[in-house]
Amino acid sequence: MSGTAIRLHHIPWGRSFRVLFLLCEMGIPPDEIIRYRIGDRAMREPGLTGVSPAGRIPALEIDGLTIFESSAILQYLCESRPEHGFGRPPGHPERVRFLEVLSFAETMASLIEQLNMNHLFLRAPAKPSPAVVKLNTLRLKATLEALEGMVAGDWLLPSGFSAADAMAGFNLFAAPYFVRMEAFPKLRAYWERLQARPGFQAAAAIEGPQRFYAQDFYEVPQDV
Repeated sequence: MSGTAIRLHHIPWGRSFRVLFLLCEMGIPPDEIIRYRIGDRAMREPGLTGVSPAGRIPALEIDGLTIFESSAILQYLCESRPEHGFGRPPGHPERVRFLEVLSFAETMASLIEQLNMNHLFLRAPAKPSPAVVKLNTLRLKATLEALEGMVAGDWLLPSGFSAADAMAGFNLFAAPYFVRMEAFPKLRAYWERLQARPGFQAAAAIEGPQRFYAQDFYEVPQDV
């Protein structure tokens, strides 16, 4: 692989979609995508742990560098390619909100991850705790309420689309599997706008249909 090629370590329709989305928005889709599945042995082997020490997705090889963690990758892409205008550099009036949203996106994603674990990965005889699932569902709902209030016009920052939208907006792919979205009209409209962006559509075409969620909605389990 040449030093100018781009390689993405990726789980389809996972957090690494944020990176694929922004790369496609910039017109530089990856030259190579190495796909993994959650729980696969490959995620514990040197091919991934050599580029992401905890064996977590995403990791991006670009510009002769290897970068892991979604937020760090998106910030690097914005700072190394400022001509696209997807970052908010130091001194920009939206800089603080930009950084806040990047971190807030991981607060929300961590709750989605916990719900994924409880609903999709626990197998008999293990059982999800209804109390824990209910608590995390309520916490996820609270983050959606907060995100609803952050929508500023069409996007999350008043001046227009940014990496903050790729970072936090993509959480709206998974959140509706756990929280009913009727109470969030701004987020529903925002998600439609996000999906209409050329970069999102290009990334979605690379992904193909999602195969992670087997149900349209996952209810909080009842006590037995």
